[in-house]
Parts: sequence; C-alpha cells; structure tokens
Amino acid sequence: MAGTKAEDVINVLEKIPYKQRKKVTEITLDMAGNMELIAKRCFPLAVRVTDRFHVQKLATEALQEIRIKHRWEVIDAENEAIELAKTSKKQFEPIILSNGDTVKQLLARSRYVLYKKRTDWKESQQERAKLLFELYPDIEEAYELTQKLSWIFENTKDKIYGISRLAQWHEKVNQAGFKSFNTISRTITNHYQTILNYFDNRSTNASAESFNAKIKAFRAQFRGVRNVEFFLFRLTNIYA
Repeated sequence: MAGTKAEDVINVLEKIPYKQRKKVTEITLDMAGNMELIAKRCFPLAVRVTDRFHVQKLATEALQEIRIKHRWEVIDAENEAIELAKTSKKQFEPIILSNGDTVKQLLARSRYVLYKKRTDWKESQQERAKLLFELYPDIEEAYELTQKLSWIFENTKDKIYGISRLAQWHEKVNQAGFKSFNTISRTITNHYQTILNYFDNRSTNASAESFNAKIKAFRAQFRGVRNVEFFLFRLTNIYA
C-alpha cells in the first residue's frame, strides 16, 4: 500500500463497530510503519504477524544485489579490454565458458536460477549455477543464506524452534560479512516478535496478494479508473 496514509485507512476502518473489530484475532502485514499503526489502532486485540514472504523477499533482493554488483564489474572490465584491443589493433574475444556463456552472460542469465531451490533447477541451470558458484563463491554463500531463511519458514512449526533457527541464521550472516544481509538481520531483530508470531499459525498474506494482483490486472485492462464507484461495483460482481 505504497503512498497510503494511515489516518485515511484508520478513519474508514473505524466506521466498523468496535465490537466487530474486537473479533479479529490475527492480522498479517508487511513491515511498513503505516501498516503497523493501522493494525494497532483499529484492531488492538489482534496478534500482528509479519508476512514471511516480505522477509524472504529482502533476502532475495540482497542476493540479487551481489550478483548485479559482479555483473557491473565484468561489464567495466570488458569495456576496458575492448578499448585496449582497439588501441592495440587487435580483435577482442571474450572468454567462452563450457556452457556457451560469456561471464557477462552467465551473470545476467543466472538471475532466475538464484530464485529457485537446487532441486528445482533444470540440467542447464545446474550447469550454469555450478560455473557461477565456482567463479563467485560469495554468490553461493549468499544463495545458501537465502535458501536457509526460506527453509526456516517452510519447515518450522514451533516458535521455540523458530527462535533457535533464526538465531543460528543471524550468526551465519554475521560470519559472512555481507552488508546487505546484516541489514536484513537487523530488520528481523527490529520486528522479531511479529515475525516469530508467524510460527503459531503460519499465516501469510498470500491470498490477499493474489487478490490484489487480480485487481491490478483488471484495472490495467481499462488503462486506469475514472469512476471509482462503478469500478468497485464491477469488482464486487466479479470477485465477491
């Protein structure tokens, strides 16, 4: 809900009788401050749960940031090599890896490989990942940190185990020394209680995010909305 003013949402939700709002026992939300304020003010008795997918997304973005950093370094190095070859009146020939990629292509084409689990890789992706990790061990280390965080959320069903496993993950992040992952570690610490609440009922925003995607796709068909009331009427008829 980027750009959403907390007070505007609160004013709308407070039109619902407090007796009804008291019945809400759990709310899943992202880590935005305005969402936290809305939940506290409008549903004071509800347990707040940070959506695990927002936490995992931070780790994935940090992993991709490391890959992109290496890609820019390779592009710079290639530009220098091309310029040197021109000066020397020679033909520039990039190194071709065993799978047919240049190093620049390897880094670009590995983007989707890093989103997947090892068990979901196709044969060509396995080969690409093997080459990538051999050339850039830090990417492999960051990939393992990302996968381990996902594994914790997918396989932990008890809050006590969740605390222990996240503590171990924090220690591995500290040892790795990646600045972006240290930032994620601090973010998790700052939202620790609401993140740990996930392990009670394993609730997520998945259904709401899916519905939001449908609304955006529906709105895109009309290239925007002029009559909001009619748009909401159409949504109600289609999805309610």
